[in-house]
Amino acid sequence: MKNLIEYNRGLKTSSQRLRKQMTDAEKLFWSKVRRGQINGLHFYRQKPIGQYIVDFYCPKAKIVIEIDGGQHYEVKGEAVDRIRDTYFRSQGLRILRFTNLEILKNIKGVMIRLLKEIR
Repeated sequence: MKNLIEYNRGLKTSSQRLRKQMTDAEKLFWSKVRRGQINGLHFYRQKPIGQYIVDFYCPKAKIVIEIDGGQHYEVKGEAVDRIRDTYFRSQGLRILRFTNLEILKNIKGVMIRLLKEIR
């Protein structure tokens, strides 16, 4: 049996809505990781994990990828992210954070960093 991480099923509708409303940075990142383009790994987008919805998740590599806008760099956003990251780490997951700007201006560098983390 697979080692599944529990999630709040009430988040399913929200995650579906977020998949339809992805930012330009999220769309670009998704275009690079979907369909096993990175070492044949399967990625999910807007995936519920616990009480949270993460931008991207790769279960085999145990990596959560967050693509952050400006609100994540304000005091309140940073505090919320620390709580989320603590939870994800308690589930045995690693977290990679990229800014929208990093994705849009340096997608090649982002993919190189992702590959290094997966290895």
